[in-house]
Amino acid sequence: MTVSYPQGTSRRAALGALGLAGVGALTAGCGSPLAAGIAGTGPDATSLTYWNLFTGGDGINMVAMTDRFRARHPRVHVDAVTLAWGTPYYTKLALAVIGNRPPDVAITHLSRLPTLADGNLVEPLRADDLAAHGLTGDRFTTAAWRKGQVGGSQYAIPLDTHPFVMFYRTDVCRKAGLLDASGKLKPIEGTDGLIAALSACAKVTGGYGGVVNVNADPATCWRWFDTLYGQLGGQVLADNGTRIVLDDAKAERALSFARELTVQRKLMPSNIDGSGVTQLFASGKVGLLFDGEWQIPTYQGAKTPFSVAPVPNLFGGTYHCFADSHALILPRNARRDARRRDESLTLVRGLLDNSLIWAKGGHIPAFREIQDSATFRKMEPQSQYVPAAKAAIYDPAGWYSGAGSDFENIMGFAVSAVEAGQLHPAAAIAQLRQKLADYAGKPAPVGGTQS
Repeated sequence: MTVSYPQGTSRRAALGALGLAGVGALTAGCGSPLAAGIAGTGPDATSLTYWNLFTGGDGINMVAMTDRFRARHPRVHVDAVTLAWGTPYYTKLALAVIGNRPPDVAITHLSRLPTLADGNLVEPLRADDLAAHGLTGDRFTTAAWRKGQVGGSQYAIPLDTHPFVMFYRTDVCRKAGLLDASGKLKPIEGTDGLIAALSACAKVTGGYGGVVNVNADPATCWRWFDTLYGQLGGQVLADNGTRIVLDDAKAERALSFARELTVQRKLMPSNIDGSGVTQLFASGKVGLLFDGEWQIPTYQGAKTPFSVAPVPNLFGGTYHCFADSHALILPRNARRDARRRDESLTLVRGLLDNSLIWAKGGHIPAFREIQDSATFRKMEPQSQYVPAAKAAIYDPAGWYSGAGSDFENIMGFAVSAVEAGQLHPAAAIAQLRQKLADYAGKPAPVGGTQS
């Protein structure tokens, strides 16, 4: 069998760097769309293959969106394949492109897009093709649309923004005097304002005022730090991850504040895991929770009295908060013709048209037609934190960065140690520099030199 590879992508280098010298275990069941992509047999020419990584509530919502597309476009057969979240998904996607039989459409996190584009694994989207389907930048959240660009070219169409936000229990906050006449949280301004709000909640609960996950969840710790550090204007990486630009003073200020809340003032736990966080907030033992908006279905299911607001502007500068976005891409395929590209973009547009369903999981639709609709504006609590999507800051570009990456683990474990009182901020910063340097000095494993 002759296999052609996208220019600039070395099959041996990619597979070796990914630790997959053989892919037999991944191709079991040769009739499946997944096996077709990896083994090079390809999908049927009359169908579209769509890969995503959604399970749980998001998975249910995506199935509903895909089914609605099928009903409205009966001539287009869509094979939707759900793969494991994180690195396994991106590994399989790379293998499928390398095998020259990728899915027609796939989901990516925008934080992963620079690596995919630099590895020549995703197709740049032509402006005229996008315009023919009504996919132009003015119709999307600006921050998400721009994050879909690499080197001046559009590679991804954002489906959503999912920011790091502040949950609040309406019963606790009402007793604490933190709600206005409409039942919404009064503005919290600055670090002193947050300390005062947490203190007021603690008086009501008789324990802690708020909570953020500390143990065994480096991603959440990174998101919390990046929100604080980003509000100070700090950056961690530059030049596609090859240069570390961590600002020690800003990083120490952000870390010191996080540590003040847990270790010094004890307004938030310094030793707690995900299940403990859920238990505290669901049972009313804290008033505020800092987490991703994707936790909304958890607390709705528990019938918790709560709402959601953007994380406050704590340092007085330009407002930012951590976020990522799910986006739709066309993985690179030298055999894709104009008709197939058009049908693929029809699927992309169809999923966007149905993204009000997607918002049920807490995500803010990136497509303005949905985001600005009267129906979404009435959706609670999703409509309350739209400003967070507009102020989103994403993981820095780098082959080791992005959702579920080594970068998030390195950053998050150091932040966790500071919040737990195990490391002083200065020591954590020194540790971060040392560990990040090991990655910054290495070449990207995909899209490197041909061999």
